[in-house]
Amino acid sequence: MADTNKDFDRVTAKCRAIFVEKMQDYGPSWRIFRLHGITDQLYIKVCNIRQVQTTGVSLVGDDIEGNLRAIVNYGITAIIQSRHGYADSIDMTRERATELYDKILHESKELMMRKNHDYGEAWREMSKEGIVDMILAKIIRIKTILDNGGKTIASEGVEGNYFDIINYAIFDLIHYEE
Repeated sequence: MADTNKDFDRVTAKCRAIFVEKMQDYGPSWRIFRLHGITDQLYIKVCNIRQVQTTGVSLVGDDIEGNLRAIVNYGITAIIQSRHGYADSIDMTRERATELYDKILHESKELMMRKNHDYGEAWREMSKEGIVDMILAKIIRIKTILDNGGKTIASEGVEGNYFDIINYAIFDLIHYEE
């Protein structure tokens, strides 16, 4: 578990750095996203990864690891939006947005540690492609739940799926760094 904790911190430090840099460029402009829109952004990123994994070619230069970092960051912002709602304009300071980002990232790590305990770090035996397929499946589940007004009968809601997406993307980033 200690190595996974270190791996998690290492790859998420890069994600956080990108989040902070983009906040300097754009501010928290993502606050305008409704959950459908931010989920579509996640969908675009995972589709690009699958295309590059399948063809080995990216004509616009997007790389898999960059897209995985974007998935982590969009996943975190999706949870923030889920909890705080969307805004019609920027209604949050960069500092507050970063504080919320750090809180969600901490919750994500705690969830990962609990699941790693229960599942015995099974993700380490998964393929990079399999992890991306799981992310895509989670995104499709979220889209269905959102289309159903956010209501579920027998499954976890959108937030649990966003947390899983974040952690799967982190696991894949760890795989790519190994």
